[in-house]
Amino acid sequence: MTSVRTAVAPLPPPVRPRRRLAAWASGLLVAVPSVVVGCRLIGVDAVTPVPQLLSFLPWLALPAGLALLPALLARRRLLAGWAVLVLAATCWFVLPYGPDTTTAHGPVVERLRVLAANVEFGQGTEALVETVRRERPQLVYVSECDRLCVRTLTAAVGPDLPHRAVVDGQGSTGSVVLSAYPLTAQPPIPAVMGMPGATARIGGRTVQLRLAHPLPPIPRQVDAWKRELGRVADFAAAQRDGGPVILAGDFNASQDHAAFRSVLDAGRLHDAARLAGAARTPTWPREGQGPLPPYVQIDHVLVSDDFRVRGVRFLDLAGSDHRAVLAELDLHAGR
Repeated sequence: MTSVRTAVAPLPPPVRPRRRLAAWASGLLVAVPSVVVGCRLIGVDAVTPVPQLLSFLPWLALPAGLALLPALLARRRLLAGWAVLVLAATCWFVLPYGPDTTTAHGPVVERLRVLAANVEFGQGTEALVETVRRERPQLVYVSECDRLCVRTLTAAVGPDLPHRAVVDGQGSTGSVVLSAYPLTAQPPIPAVMGMPGATARIGGRTVQLRLAHPLPPIPRQVDAWKRELGRVADFAAAQRDGGPVILAGDFNASQDHAAFRSVLDAGRLHDAARLAGAARTPTWPREGQGPLPPYVQIDHVLVSDDFRVRGVRFLDLAGSDHRAVLAELDLHAGR
């Protein structure tokens, strides 16, 4: 009697515990960057904690990059490829959003400086007075400027900036635009915190001025944040084919938020910091004002195609948790 022996395939070697641990570590490291980059890709930022996490997007390249090493140690090619993909997408989105120049035509009819500052419930007012006296801007957009703040600014810099558009309020609800040029009042953009507006004759042209200060995207308030940024976008869209526009302030949003990009796109507006090569310079929180270092740019000076940007600087204001943005602009005559 002949016996037949059947060859049995050897069992695969057990996964080594260290490789399993490395694979888990890689997966955990790449998980949050994957979600955030995915939301950035499809333009979703209306659900907590997505808007908050999008503010950290450039910094998420670090865990995405670190995820690659344990994936390679675990010999998980799919996981390593995923980490590379997420890292590449993160680095791509870190690039500045929008064109790097305007299409301004004609001779320069006015050179001006525009300063946007959040004085945090008026606490940075005195520092702002010193900054205005030193930098001598022609337009100053001040968020969270209460009644005492308005009175202080009027008394201190009124001779140089005698015209103003105000939304009267206490705490964070008050705001003011100070101007060296005569102003014609315009309706503010409806919001919980003041967004005053006006027109000014600058260099023979009528320039639309609006201060932006939507609510921050904290939990249970994200819908209101997006709604108010939508109203800012509606204003920008209404001016799209009009004259020059300067829209500035604390937007509580960065280029990684779809709601902010919609403002730029709706009005064909340009971020002055982007045009000056400083699109990723953080403005919040100011150094020493919290447990985190400055990590996100939420204060902006946006301009229409009628302007060219000579430069942008970011200035510390004692008493405020924001850095101010000072933009040097050339207004052109147009076609």
